[in-house]
Amino acid sequence: MPILEVRNIKKKFENTQVLKGISFDMEEGETISIIGSSGSGKTTLLRCLNFLETADEGTITVRGQKLFDGQHPVTNEKEKRKMRLHFGLVFQQFNLFPQYTALENVTLAPLLAAEGSGKSDIIENGKRLLDQMGLSDRMYNYPHQLSGGQQQRVAIARALALKPDILCFDEPTSALDPELTGEVLKVIKQLADKKTTMIIVTHEMAFARDVADKAIFMDDGVVLEQGPAFELINNPEQERTKQFLSGLIK
Repeated sequence: MPILEVRNIKKKFENTQVLKGISFDMEEGETISIIGSSGSGKTTLLRCLNFLETADEGTITVRGQKLFDGQHPVTNEKEKRKMRLHFGLVFQQFNLFPQYTALENVTLAPLLAAEGSGKSDIIENGKRLLDQMGLSDRMYNYPHQLSGGQQQRVAIARALALKPDILCFDEPTSALDPELTGEVLKVIKQLADKKTTMIIVTHEMAFARDVADKAIFMDDGVVLEQGPAFELINNPEQERTKQFLSGLIK
């Protein structure tokens, strides 16, 4: 059984149909790259999966449990927060709390969820995650004392701290210069090598080709093409995919 089943997700903003019926499956331990031009609906899809937006139609099923059904959408905020725990989201902008250290940013949500129990285990896990991100010497630094790449790695550790079923990235390197981009992509590759289940919206085509198991090409709110990442990006079948990738892959 797939860990994630997405069926016919549609989303409209005023008179603009942004998602026109998105469907795909995902296996546990798989990395999927979602590629496409700006405005194709990639970020809106991620936000619907994370319940930051509510889709108008369709279903989202995780581990056989239907979390979302467009015919009976959940409106209770407490229930939405509970469903969100299945997905970790790393944003383009790091969204760290400036008043908290790196370790405090990573452990804040788990500590709140635990309501005081298991505090020492949560803090130890936070330290372990920051060490995994190569930040063991930065855990007591505040965000303004960290580079953009370091801040994004703290954000990845924070998303992992809640132990989500699926880790989602929304163009995680778009706010970084080329040198810092490399250090963040290295961490994501390490997660892929460990079979972390991930969905990555990215403009880094070589990375998408070499790290992801599967690629999905979105265009104008639909999935135009999907398949093994290496094959799709090196030898796309659809003319629009060929046009998009032309000149982007070296």
